[in-house]
Amino acid sequence: MTRSLLHPSRRRAVTVRLNLAVAALMAGTLATGCASGTSAAQQAGDRTPLQQERQLKRDADAITALGVSGVQARVVDAGGRNVTATSGVADLKTRTPVPADGYFRIASVTKAFVATVVLQLAGEGRLSLDDPVDRRLPGVVSGNGNDGGKITIRHLLQHTSGVHDVYPPDYASAADFAKRRYDLVEPEQIVAGAMGHSPDFARPGKGWVYSNTGYVLLGMIIQRVTGHPWHAEVRDRIVRPLGLAHTFWPGTSPELPRPFARSYQRFRPGEPLTDVTEQVSMGLNGEAGLVSTTADLNAFFRALLGGRLLRPAQLAQMKRTVRVGERFQPLMPGARDGLGLFSRPLSCGGRYWGHEGGDSGWITAVGVSADGRRSVAVSLTGTIAESDEHVLKVSAAESRLVEDALCAPPNGAPARN
Repeated sequence: MTRSLLHPSRRRAVTVRLNLAVAALMAGTLATGCASGTSAAQQAGDRTPLQQERQLKRDADAITALGVSGVQARVVDAGGRNVTATSGVADLKTRTPVPADGYFRIASVTKAFVATVVLQLAGEGRLSLDDPVDRRLPGVVSGNGNDGGKITIRHLLQHTSGVHDVYPPDYASAADFAKRRYDLVEPEQIVAGAMGHSPDFARPGKGWVYSNTGYVLLGMIIQRVTGHPWHAEVRDRIVRPLGLAHTFWPGTSPELPRPFARSYQRFRPGEPLTDVTEQVSMGLNGEAGLVSTTADLNAFFRALLGGRLLRPAQLAQMKRTVRVGERFQPLMPGARDGLGLFSRPLSCGGRYWGHEGGDSGWITAVGVSADGRRSVAVSLTGTIAESDEHVLKVSAAESRLVEDALCAPPNGAPARN
């Protein structure tokens, strides 16, 4: 993830405030959607389809009430029925409504696609999850205590490699964004920057720290093994077979296809909002970068958890989890990290799987039941993130939307693992 709203994968501007947010959470500031008590999700079994639609709309409205400019959300139930809701506006100048089928940058949710390709290659015998990085990328991970002979592909997938993250950098101001929003950075540059730092922990597999650079390395490994860029393998192995007509890698194009909601960010308190819609995604190298829609994301995660993309042995490997680092437990209570997937508990029982991601102004979250039959995808635009307290409130509201959606199956029984 990580600049998630509450997780470093969700967005560049928030990472500067993460330490403060953690401290606030430790003090009990955040009431999460998984808390016991009055969550609407706990009474969802009695809801009619119309009530479920109204609940989704209420949850979307609760997010825009916190200053987020736009929200689009889509739930798919076990029978394949879609429920959608939007809130806010797609453009602060024209006040046009948010499209229910709009395109958006999915940022670190891309990691679930990359991990799926790696696991497919493992299932085909073209690599092993226990291969050391040096076997695929000789000499690339070295220096300052970094040792590609000890770090495995599994470690990279599960953020247990210890590889320090130096990318992508935060935009410091609106002027900085204007100056750098079209910058392109090659994967070798990113890895070289990370190798200038000591590992975050001494022994691979003995700690957990989210590493975008780890997924940059995975993109490089995919290309070394297949001869094709990671995004071409994602296209040929996932996007085309599933018919995800609205999921693609934009390359160096800074624009989104229509329809879309414009996104905004305030880089410093008191400054006017900056339109950050047009930019070259800094996630071009495996850790982020895809564009998609809520319909396509639901289709991908349902296919993945439903066993249509991976062989049983590889899906089981993907769902073998470790506890996320202590620093992030308060941000994601009860979360565990698999291989490109996170698992979180539901107040109605069981756990759900998914991923979150964020770029300047955007936040994306996807959650799916363990059997892949019920899912929810939500995109937030204009996530201003002007204080750590605001970050926590928005994240709590987003978590509540996911929680309420997944705890409301049509047969009246709570979604359980």
